[in-house]
Amino acid sequence: MADPVGRPSAREAVALVTDDFSELPAPTRASAPDGPLAWPGYDAARARAAERTGEQESVICGDARVEGTRAVLIAFEFGFLGGSLGVRTGDRLEAAYTRAREHRLPVVPLIATGGSRMQEGMLALTQLQRVARASALLREAGLPQIAVVRDPTTGGGWATLGAGADVVLALPGAQVGFAGSRVRPADADPAAYTAEAQVAAGAADAVVRPEELRGTLGRWLRLLTRPSAAPAPPPAALGAPDLPATGWEAVRRARAPHRPRATAYLDAYFTHRVAIGGDRCGGTDPDGMLCGFGEREGRTIAYAAQTGAATRPAGYRTAARLVRLADRLGIPVLTLVDTPGAANDAEAERQGAGAAIADLFGAVAAARTPVTTLVVGEGGSGGALALAAPGNTWATADSYFSVIAPELAAAILKRSPAEAEATADRLRVRPQDLVELGVVRGIVGSGVESGSEQGSTCSPEQVIVTREGGRDPRG
Repeated sequence: MADPVGRPSAREAVALVTDDFSELPAPTRASAPDGPLAWPGYDAARARAAERTGEQESVICGDARVEGTRAVLIAFEFGFLGGSLGVRTGDRLEAAYTRAREHRLPVVPLIATGGSRMQEGMLALTQLQRVARASALLREAGLPQIAVVRDPTTGGGWATLGAGADVVLALPGAQVGFAGSRVRPADADPAAYTAEAQVAAGAADAVVRPEELRGTLGRWLRLLTRPSAAPAPPPAALGAPDLPATGWEAVRRARAPHRPRATAYLDAYFTHRVAIGGDRCGGTDPDGMLCGFGEREGRTIAYAAQTGAATRPAGYRTAARLVRLADRLGIPVLTLVDTPGAANDAEAERQGAGAAIADLFGAVAAARTPVTTLVVGEGGSGGALALAAPGNTWATADSYFSVIAPELAAAILKRSPAEAEATADRLRVRPQDLVELGVVRGIVGSGVESGSEQGSTCSPEQVIVTREGGRDPRG
């Protein structure tokens, strides 16, 4: 049943995402009168909550299928003492995570909580440590956790089950934040404590309307539960089929406004895709970096794609988050390089540009899952190289990769701007130069130029020109 102010109950939240829910038996625990602190009236308050909601605790847990994918669901009952976490709540949560690990199932918390139960004092607060440990063990097992934050999601519930999940989906208008409404500063802007604000700040991935939640959650679960050892094949080129004659021509092509960008490549490559948003550190870079998971020929591939703009620190941190998540889940990664370089304004420095780029370099270098890179436009210095897979980077005919922009190289060498074109040739930035130098494995061309032999991992329209000057069927 719904609570007095109209919030959906735990069972109504479950029914929103599945028609197939089998509740797990609740662990039993002996309890002293009025709880561990002998809080006057605590037993009576729990009895009233049970009568009002029909539940014996603030969470229900069970097995379910969401759009065909099995998962362990955890649903909070806000009508039971504000959905607060106590010792018995911790027992149920730990048991749910244990079952998920034993049966290799993802976990989906449907959260609506005001935080820890003050009638149990510090014993209630320490349940957050139990939840954090259970979540860490789930991550170590390579299993995903997708949280749905409902109204309200505050306190330790947000800081563990919510913000600690791999993907965070939020219902519109939900109150979301560490500080609950009664403990915030009197002059605090209430708009900062909403689902929409958390998405804008990079702490949640998307706001999803209730009627779309089942389908959205089902897509996420399908994508994140399909590991694959095979590398992602590089996409087919969508732009110029012929190679540039000079270095400056390569630069001009890559900078051309009509050249295909990341969205065109991702749309052509995937049947469908879902995006992650934000770096979990207070930032987003939607204009510079697109990250998420997509389906291609029945398997899941993660992607991190630069858009042609200067990449901001939040973009690099979001890409690092994507690579680490895909690595943990055993999902191959595709990266698309296309940037004049990292953002170099003062605000980017204040946001930790160097540390963010270093973090992405480290994530790619440490990844055990295969990473494939295609340079589709500008490859501007270290801001582009951070996203490139060592030993498995490819290029299109309308791309270039350079240690520095030719104009800047000429300026550093104290040459006139007119010498930028000649400098581009000296830098050997053309895709065919990069192949000869061993920087990239090959050039991916459009299929209209040749009827070359194809291999099993290439799409039919792909042609790959390799360092030896021949055709390579490898994906």
